[in-house]
Amino acid sequence: MTTIEIDINSLEETQQLAQQLAGLLVPPDVLTLEGDLGAGKTTFTQALAKALGVTRTVNSPTFTIIKQYEGNYPFNHLDVYRLADSDEDLGWDELFYGDAISVVEWAHLIEEDLPKERLGIRIFHTGDTARKIVFHPIGERYEKICEAMMV
Repeated sequence: MTTIEIDINSLEETQQLAQQLAGLLVPPDVLTLEGDLGAGKTTFTQALAKALGVTRTVNSPTFTIIKQYEGNYPFNHLDVYRLADSDEDLGWDELFYGDAISVVEWAHLIEEDLPKERLGIRIFHTGDTARKIVFHPIGERYEKICEAMMV
């Protein structure tokens, strides 16, 4: 399997997709999020976190880089945009191979620190409320997750 492309036409459809994905995740799953500014990366993450039982408000960790939440599983939300051109080691192994599910926005900036296997997600504007969400599984586990989403 290479990629899955899904057209989304509303906030509700984004939330439903995130909820479906959440039901397939377990620690230490890692999702990477890329896409246009304002395309809905944080909105997708908020819906995913809610579906994973996080009750606190999830917002972009732009200034703190990492926010951690409790839900059905520990949940890490990272926005590594500010780490461009940085050699900062924030304990990636503990984050990515621990007991949490992690979502990394702007993940290409720490590509060499990411786990070899992960689920890449790209979100693109295709209209005022319309989006294209592209899932790119890297590794057998994530291929199975994508196959399960297509059922």
